[in-house]
Amino acid sequence: MALRQRTRPNILITGTPGVGKSTISRLLSERTKFIWREVSKLAEEHNCLDEYDPEYQCPYLNEDKLLDIMEGMMASGGNIVDYHGCEFFPERWFDGVFVIRTNNTALYDRLSARGYTGKKLEDNIQCEIFETLLEEAQSSYKPEIVQELQNNTEDQLQSNVNTIVEWIERWKEENI
Repeated sequence: MALRQRTRPNILITGTPGVGKSTISRLLSERTKFIWREVSKLAEEHNCLDEYDPEYQCPYLNEDKLLDIMEGMMASGGNIVDYHGCEFFPERWFDGVFVIRTNNTALYDRLSARGYTGKKLEDNIQCEIFETLLEEAQSSYKPEIVQELQNNTEDQLQSNVNTIVEWIERWKEENI
């Protein structure tokens, strides 16, 4: 990706499955008209999924193939990338990284409702307890672009969307 100035920022929304990334991303896309890039859907649409992992009941992601496909999408800015991991994305792609968190009771209920059981359920709950994705974001990106947002209630959901929209407006003022 060329190092030209973008007029709209790229945002990464990350966190444990079930914390509300997709809901926040959808609402942000509706409000900002940014393009919502659901990495799981992109991977499926562009055949970036490899063999199936029976333990976690999902296919492996071919990260290199996915990154090659996404590179051109990210160049002009105005993207909301929604995924439960972040360390493999190039740092240069993102102007803001928002790690969505939720309490373990709510997360358990959300994941159970999705059909998560056994090791998959347990590991995702532990991932949230031990702040795995927050630490991953903090070690992969400049600290000043990483923000943690709690997403336990409908009020917090709306507040988080407003916080990110306000962040976008500040970014535009400071960078255009």
